[in-house]
Amino acid sequence: MHLLIPAAGLGRRMGSSRNKLLLTLLDQPLLAWTLKAAEASTAITWIGIIGQPIDFPDFEAILAQLNLTTPIQFIPGGSTRQESVYNGLQALPPEAERVLIHDGARCLATPALFNRCAEVLQTCPGLIAAIPVKDTIKIVDNNGFIQDTPDRQQLWAAQTPQGFEVKLLKQCHDSGQSQGWAVTDDAALFEKCGLPVRIVEGEETNLKVTTPVDLRVAEFILRERQPEN
Repeated sequence: MHLLIPAAGLGRRMGSSRNKLLLTLLDQPLLAWTLKAAEASTAITWIGIIGQPIDFPDFEAILAQLNLTTPIQFIPGGSTRQESVYNGLQALPPEAERVLIHDGARCLATPALFNRCAEVLQTCPGLIAAIPVKDTIKIVDNNGFIQDTPDRQQLWAAQTPQGFEVKLLKQCHDSGQSQGWAVTDDAALFEKCGLPVRIVEGEETNLKVTTPVDLRVAEFILRERQPEN
């Protein structure tokens, strides 16, 4: 299974002027934890890291410390996640038929989650990892007034990995470019093109490290895991 890791963003909400994936968590960069989980997966055979070229020397230094055996390629990213994934799809090896896409900031994803998504992707054209929403969600208008309360039983919080047939996802990205669609994940492109996307049970601990609070929560989770390892 081929894996693309979008890693081209800055850490503005983290209060950082650099790529947040270079920030450390238990003395290792966030990206290192993501890569170690992918390396430990029995399904992942190739990894493409999509980033800004200015960060590539730092990425190289991380790889030098990890001594991974999985082939890794650096891919220049775009100005948005959507553009970055588009670039990543063009850089996939010709033999790639299916691809998992996983945000580098979700550094707590386990090898088991990668394996589970890769297995399910053999039976469907598109999927996303997700977990059921626990909180009651309110739909609010621009003036701050509640307009509706959707049924929580039908709400899921999207995570990554997300997985797709490469040919179909490329077609969806082409449609997105021609139609001017701006989306925050690849599943939305599939949805806009009328293609089915299946839910795969994600992980409660698979949080996206976006703020300093997230970083502290991630550290707690990793410390809790250490006795098991």
